[in-house]
Amino acid sequence: MSKSRRVRTGRFGVIRLSAILGILLLSVLLSACSSNEDSVFHTGTPAAETTDSVSRVPWDYRVVESTVGDLIGSDMTVLPDNELLPNDGNYATGDKIWTLQFMDAELVTDADQKNEIRLSAWSTLKSYGDQKTAAEDLKNLKVSITTDVDLVGVYKTKFKEKTRNFAVLELPSGNRIKQPIDDKRYTALEKEKTASVVLEEVHDFADYDSAYAKFRGWAN
Repeated sequence: MSKSRRVRTGRFGVIRLSAILGILLLSVLLSACSSNEDSVFHTGTPAAETTDSVSRVPWDYRVVESTVGDLIGSDMTVLPDNELLPNDGNYATGDKIWTLQFMDAELVTDADQKNEIRLSAWSTLKSYGDQKTAAEDLKNLKVSITTDVDLVGVYKTKFKEKTRNFAVLELPSGNRIKQPIDDKRYTALEKEKTASVVLEEVHDFADYDSAYAKFRGWAN
């Protein structure tokens, strides 16, 4: 009885050892697959995967002539879009007013430094009883400046015997823009590192120190 029991126990030990070795071998194979980017078991981030850079910036303002609609408590509706604003000027229904409207933008830059601009809808920020006061606020929010910016370079393209010239500029925001130029400017900029330009700084109404500069022309 004792000898027979030892034999059966030995066979069971062999079976257990084989099962453990099989599990260990399977774990090694799965581990190898998970480190292989071509494997369906791979759990890491693909080497070629990139993330777009997205930033939101103030884009534009405008002054619009409007009409006061219904009065609702201390607020008023503004026609024609029926927007609700505080009635800070104690206006009456039918009064002509001017409103300051704002648009912002999402700037999306991909891994190849290509830019995409996504503009928001216009939204009304403030009302004015006269156009002059509204224009003064607008002038402070959109400021024209002349400055030097980095010139990435100039290049030519040719299509059906027609040649076009371009300059690539880097704005203070870090975004790069491409501008068409004539032969004279191409020659003038060809060996330069900076270029003198006119920019329009659009400031954030809620945070004036936050601004975005847009190209508005060459300074010379």
